[in-house]
Amino acid sequence: MLYVGTSGWQYRHWKEVFYPPKLPQRGWLEYFAKRFQTTEVNNTFYNLPDASVFEQWEKVAPHDFLFALKMSRFLSHLKRLRDPEEPVERFLERARRLGGKRGPILIQLPPSMRVDAGRLKTTLAAFPASERVAIEFRHESWFVPEVRSVLEQAHAALCLQDGGRGPQTPTWDTAGWGYVRFHHGLASPASCYGRAALEAWVRRLSAVWPEPADLYAYFNNDWNGCALRDAIVFAELASASGFRHSRIPSLREVQLAASP
Repeated sequence: MLYVGTSGWQYRHWKEVFYPPKLPQRGWLEYFAKRFQTTEVNNTFYNLPDASVFEQWEKVAPHDFLFALKMSRFLSHLKRLRDPEEPVERFLERARRLGGKRGPILIQLPPSMRVDAGRLKTTLAAFPASERVAIEFRHESWFVPEVRSVLEQAHAALCLQDGGRGPQTPTWDTAGWGYVRFHHGLASPASCYGRAALEAWVRRLSAVWPEPADLYAYFNNDWNGCALRDAIVFAELASASGFRHSRIPSLREVQLAASP
């Protein structure tokens, strides 16, 4: 299954672009989750919510919805993967309140953090084997065989990234499942992806995972509502290439400027 969604749903500039003008913000998650089947939660990175927030998300979202969670920056940016056991357990204790609606966990490392395969191995070992963990490296020093081996041994996924000028990572399948983040396209309106760029990514994923696998793709280019439009177009293009994808809304439900 290809799970396609956006990185978050709480964007005030999506009002009228996607959310009805009179819909209060407390109703946005329910509205979003009836149209998309998954989202990546960014605010768990900046400020780990109380357990009650996870419980509320679980209550509002439909039974088949999945929340991909971005690991707290306390582990990745402040501790820089040192002594991971307590931060991981604290994060999971709250995240487990989502029950079966909990998807993969993304660990995004800071751009200044260079390769340290030992810390990475210790961090991945702090997660139960049942957890799906993806790692987003933002320094090129990590893309070496030793790191690939660590990921493969832990069945952790290398997060593939696109920042607007093509893939920024090698296309490794290290876990039998995949995770992709789209940060910024080069089309119009600003931050959107063009059709050709999305088609190229469909071909790329087909080459890496020729057999059916769980893939998670999230669009982080929220400005102008581009993430919404691009997620829908990407899913439709993937479907035409034989991927089975998660629930998406109609393009008519996203009111953007003229598409490229």
